[in-house]
Amino acid sequence: MSELHSINFEVRDYECDMQGIVNNSVYQNYIEHARHKFLLANNVDFAKITKQGIHLVVMRAELDFKKPLTSGDEFIVTTKAERQSKFKFDFHQEIIRTSDKKVILKAKIIAASITDKGKPVIFSGLDQALI
Repeated sequence: MSELHSINFEVRDYECDMQGIVNNSVYQNYIEHARHKFLLANNVDFAKITKQGIHLVVMRAELDFKKPLTSGDEFIVTTKAERQSKFKFDFHQEIIRTSDKKVILKAKIIAASITDKGKPVIFSGLDQALI
């Protein structure tokens, strides 16, 4: 099993909506950044493989919102990945508030590896990091 990757964040005021909580769309920014850091931590340079004609694209995003974050909250995003098929990966992610260890969000992101022309391509560069 691969090691769970985590990255620290802090909610910024402008990420909150009129209710004083983080807007739902902002969570996708958090988890996308965490996925890119997960890839880098596993020697996969997202920009480099894109230039080589391999695109890791999100096909589906499943987000379960458990509790809200508010301005100033510190939290971590954890990421692990598994291969779903020759061309697809599942990224399992959680956002956990640091102060009380509460799970804020659980996400499953399904990504595929494709060519510049949109054809499926086998990408093995992440195999060492998969669960």
